[in-house]
Amino acid sequence: MRRASSLLPVTTAAAAAAALRPASPVYVTTPIYYVNAEPHIGHAYTSIACDAACRFARLDGYTTKLVTGTDEHGQKVEASAAAAGVEPMEFATRMSSKFRSLADSFEVDYDRFIRTTDSDHSECVKHFWEKLEENGKIYLGAYEGWYCVRDECYYAESELVDGKAPTGADVEWLAEASYFFKLSEYQDELIRLYETDEILVMPKARKNEVLAFLKNQDLRDLSVSRTTFDWGLRVPKDDSHVVYVWIDALCNYLTAIGYPSEEWRTWWEDVTHVVGKDILRFHAIYWPALCLAAGLAPPRRIVAHGWWTKDGAKISKSLGNTVDPNDLLRIYGLDATRFFLLSAVPFGSDGDFSRAAMLASANGFLANALGNLAQRVCTMLFKHQAQTPGSDDLDSNADSLLTACYALPDAMRPRVRHYRFDLALQEVEAVVRAANRYFDAAEPWQLKKSDTSAMLRVLSASLETLRCVAIAYQPFMPTAATRLLDQLQVPPDCRSIAHIHPDYRLPAGMLYGDQVMTMVGGD
Repeated sequence: MRRASSLLPVTTAAAAAAALRPASPVYVTTPIYYVNAEPHIGHAYTSIACDAACRFARLDGYTTKLVTGTDEHGQKVEASAAAAGVEPMEFATRMSSKFRSLADSFEVDYDRFIRTTDSDHSECVKHFWEKLEENGKIYLGAYEGWYCVRDECYYAESELVDGKAPTGADVEWLAEASYFFKLSEYQDELIRLYETDEILVMPKARKNEVLAFLKNQDLRDLSVSRTTFDWGLRVPKDDSHVVYVWIDALCNYLTAIGYPSEEWRTWWEDVTHVVGKDILRFHAIYWPALCLAAGLAPPRRIVAHGWWTKDGAKISKSLGNTVDPNDLLRIYGLDATRFFLLSAVPFGSDGDFSRAAMLASANGFLANALGNLAQRVCTMLFKHQAQTPGSDDLDSNADSLLTACYALPDAMRPRVRHYRFDLALQEVEAVVRAANRYFDAAEPWQLKKSDTSAMLRVLSASLETLRCVAIAYQPFMPTAATRLLDQLQVPPDCRSIAHIHPDYRLPAGMLYGDQVMTMVGGD
């Protein structure tokens, strides 16, 4: 079987695109997931989005690092472990393995799965705390106020809604000794950083939300230790206090890149934190201020996504309408599930899951449009010309189709960079649908009877479209895209974004077997 050569020319355009890549690596983080509850569709969604962003960047020539993991300390974990009759570490390990399994099942290609019980994380937190103390940003005091165990957050009286936290959770009056971080010193600086986009918050509505909070609420110093529970890292030089979540959990983003060794600086230059909108305040206000106080640059980019509902209703255990991500994999398969979650809703908005919408995505497009195109083109190749047609003499009617193919990199880059995967996938979908229209209009099955050369030109243009589309789909549907590229016999080292270019067309004379081209579909 002949295979395409990997020693193909690099055009001026491809070289220019490579030159535009920033020198700094791309570092993307999921929030670390709290282990007091089972993984759900929201956890899968966040992880898949981060994975797609990193995969695209890596295919586009960037060096990348993706970190996910679990937040394992705190009062809720201690209480859940006691209720289960086990030690907190045993409970945390059991639950953490479920989140790791979720990431693996969805083919999240993480570089590190971090746990806040990891030994190097303890060292990172200790160093970070000591830097805050050294810089005069922490002091010992006492706190009295409304505290929400579920949210692990203090709320001002003015923030309560009908006697409850803004999230609807119960609050209790709590008084205890505490170390405080001088958050109040950073209000003006945070406003400046967001107004000048030195810290980017996406989408814009979330940026406006952060700025509105900063301009309308006086920041209070932040309680960063606890004495009312034991399960956590001890405050350096004061074993009576446990380091609270704001420092313990958030520091995972530094632990994962080697802080306090010098390695962390390279990765930190282009870091993106992807979080749910419910924890935006912690990441956009507390964390940047803590970084500044410790002498670090604040994070470069914070992306906040919405919540998922089911059939229009908020997902809730009490309503019995939770969506188990493992069930989605079992029923619909990996690629169809990833595709639906990334394409069904603009990133940042709330999304609704329904079986009807899932099937419309899997059957309506993936099977009927993409799968149908792949099967028809490759079946004709096998039946009528079991070799790749030549590409030097393409059908002139395919010019606009191929132009759209080669425009995919520039069309997709800004959309993926802004986490608008729905728009990036719409660009590819438009090409797939245009290819089907072209194939139908050209009727190569009729040309076989009257003009074999014309039939080959149609097949060549269609095959080239499939090659480009399969490359573009890799970050979003890695298994299906890889299978299609394998069946097209595209060499593994010719599958980057730069290869969506006419210089990398499959050479004439490649032999095809009798495989039937298949893509993902629903039930």
